[in-house]
Amino acid sequence: MNSRTRCISTTLVFFALLGPAAGFATAQNLPSDYAVTDVMVPTRDGVRLNTKIIAPENSDEPLPIILLRTPYGIEGSKENFVTRLKTLADEGYIFVFQDIRGKFASEGDFVMVRPARQVSDSGVNNIDEATDTFDSIEWLLDNVPNNNGRVGMMGTSYGAWLTVMAALDPHPALKAVVPKASPADMWLGDDFHHNGAFRLSYGFEYAYMVDGAKESQHFPFDRYDTYDWYLMLGPLKNVNEKYFNGSIPTWNDYVAHPDYDDFWKRQTMIPQINAVKVPTLNVAGWWDPEDFYGPIRIYEAFEEHDTEDMNYLVSGPWKHGGWISQSGENLGPISFDSNTSKYYRDEIQAPWFAFHLKDKGRFDFPEAQTFEAGSNQWRSWDSWPPREATTPTELYFSDDGTLSFEKPGANGSEALDNFISDPASPVPYRHRPIQATYFPAGTSQWSEWLVEDQRFVDGRPDVLSWESEPLKEDLTIAGEVMAHLFAATTGSDADWIVKLIDVYPQHYPENWEMAGYQLMISNEVFRGRYRESFEVPKAIEPNAILDYNFSLHTQNHTFKKDHRILIQVQSSWFPIIDRNPQTFVPNIFEAMESDFKAATHTIYRSTNYLSRVTIPVVTGGVE
Repeated sequence: MNSRTRCISTTLVFFALLGPAAGFATAQNLPSDYAVTDVMVPTRDGVRLNTKIIAPENSDEPLPIILLRTPYGIEGSKENFVTRLKTLADEGYIFVFQDIRGKFASEGDFVMVRPARQVSDSGVNNIDEATDTFDSIEWLLDNVPNNNGRVGMMGTSYGAWLTVMAALDPHPALKAVVPKASPADMWLGDDFHHNGAFRLSYGFEYAYMVDGAKESQHFPFDRYDTYDWYLMLGPLKNVNEKYFNGSIPTWNDYVAHPDYDDFWKRQTMIPQINAVKVPTLNVAGWWDPEDFYGPIRIYEAFEEHDTEDMNYLVSGPWKHGGWISQSGENLGPISFDSNTSKYYRDEIQAPWFAFHLKDKGRFDFPEAQTFEAGSNQWRSWDSWPPREATTPTELYFSDDGTLSFEKPGANGSEALDNFISDPASPVPYRHRPIQATYFPAGTSQWSEWLVEDQRFVDGRPDVLSWESEPLKEDLTIAGEVMAHLFAATTGSDADWIVKLIDVYPQHYPENWEMAGYQLMISNEVFRGRYRESFEVPKAIEPNAILDYNFSLHTQNHTFKKDHRILIQVQSSWFPIIDRNPQTFVPNIFEAMESDFKAATHTIYRSTNYLSRVTIPVVTGGVE
């Protein structure tokens, strides 16, 4: 024991959340040989962090510690601890859950995605999430009985970000980490923005929930369909004028920093990744509506410096947090024919911690393990993306709404499709009614919207579609999907949204409810003002044909024989993406109602302007 103040009371109480939609259970649901201890862990500047230690009472051997840190509260959940961590609990670990600085019962001030400290300043008040984690591990090693001196960390979403931050400047005892769906860059591709387009409903509701009070709260919408609420809200400037009144710091940051400036660059961890210091298992979900960009980008950044083979990737057919307690046998109506989440917990995560924290088993992890939906099987790869096993293949936009593997023959600018995009009637991003993200707890369809049948936009004149002929054989993709648009607008700004969709056969006797289903496989939005620079927005020249190249992200999927491939292009995705005024203004958060104007958007598809989507078709090297 050291001389630091120890504030401990043993009680059977509630404990930690892994993420905003994932919790644990009351302590009476703990295994009978586990006990709970409440502590306040001191950090270097005197701030104390509320912590729960859940440890076996009668272990015959010293055990490793697994630490989970969260901003969502370690009290009051009703989920079952045994279900969420059963495999690890059966193996025997000391579990530690902690409220981060400034949240719930922890002391200090909360800062959303707190930037990393300046390492050159060694002052006691120069703190960040890495120092709080370092100090917590130091205290736990000194004060938790029967620990073996090794610590692992894991977490989902914000908890995963906390895990990665700890691994960048780790305590020597931190021996293995598993960040699941960690954000990497809140402006380029994670929770709050994608390629400069603001994620309105999520950004608004999350800021209010996390930053509006020391404890989480949900915005009190006065209607069930938030599509109507956000449309009636009008321009974004009305958020502060009508509701927040400048009281939500995170929203004020959105308004003050609409572009990719130093504020957002300080928050991204990517430039800080210059080595792999702790064995890292990055976990992603193909249909994660919150943080899919992040875990892939973090894996890629670590991989550039992985000289000792410590960086690995797992991606499965999951929503945000879908690997935690669900079986993973299906997502919405999409079946995967096996318990993918249980497989991950039992066959990947548990052996990972057992090897690194207990010296059990042998290290035979493939570089990347991905679940290939469509064929419904796990794949192992010696690199990700598996470039040597794939061939870039173009899907061209052609006449009469057809999607072709052959280049179109039409010359000049007459080969085109156009539509009117009206900010007064934006395309909904999912089936209406669109419930609030967290309204009420556990019943929102938010978490599964990426697998919703895309036929709900059929017939809208502001959605363009190109569909292939039925495939004559299975077609598997593995790697990054890229959009290449040649487009023009009569306005001076525009959003471009591209979706890659798997269309089931209309005759589908094995499951008639899935006949004709349109399953979105990859998608992304790009805000046109950032075509030349994310840092400095620029008006689009009206009627100029410009090229827009952007990633639809990485994916591993099999389009089965007799299925079709569909590409959709649209310019609104509301209210997950805020409405683009389509008139260039310096800051869309300060746009006036009069700035929002309808515009005609045109997609070109001639030999001179080859609008297309590039997919990585697997040709060999698959295990």
